[in-house]
Amino acid sequence: MQQLIDLIRDVPDFPKPGIVFKDFMPLLADPGGLALAVEMMANPYRGQGVQIVVGAESRGFIFGTAIAQSLSAGFVPIRKPGKLPGSVHGADYALEYGEDRLEIHTDAIEPGTRVLLVDDLLATGGTLRACGGLLRDKVGAEILGITVLIELEALGGRRGLDQFGELHAVLKL
Repeated sequence: MQQLIDLIRDVPDFPKPGIVFKDFMPLLADPGGLALAVEMMANPYRGQGVQIVVGAESRGFIFGTAIAQSLSAGFVPIRKPGKLPGSVHGADYALEYGEDRLEIHTDAIEPGTRVLLVDDLLATGGTLRACGGLLRDKVGAEILGITVLIELEALGGRRGLDQFGELHAVLKL
């Protein structure tokens, strides 16, 4: 795991004072680091019948598409407002530094579809709780679990996510 940790840099006071942003762009630029991160995020869900991988905007898209390919599954994005044409389901939620909304096309996933939810980082859990609620309550998906590259354990974001299946974090910082 140290190989991955060494490829993540801390950016203090971004996007606002008091927040330490975990920048994994150096990891994405490193072929070995990227491959290892994707495999570590996907491996716990192999053989579980994942049909669709869902990525949270926007950094969840980066890992989500690679994990979908690795699991031979499709990929569906959950986007911020105004990014999707047509009819959408939406959910409002609180971030660690504000409020936001997420949306998914109403016809993107059939009820009962087995999905894996992907994001880059788990902080307070607001984004993943909103995504999970949107998928379960409005779309009718069967959520098999959540996988993230980084969990910031001190922020306690894991609480309340067990309702969406197994939570797997590659790095717990």
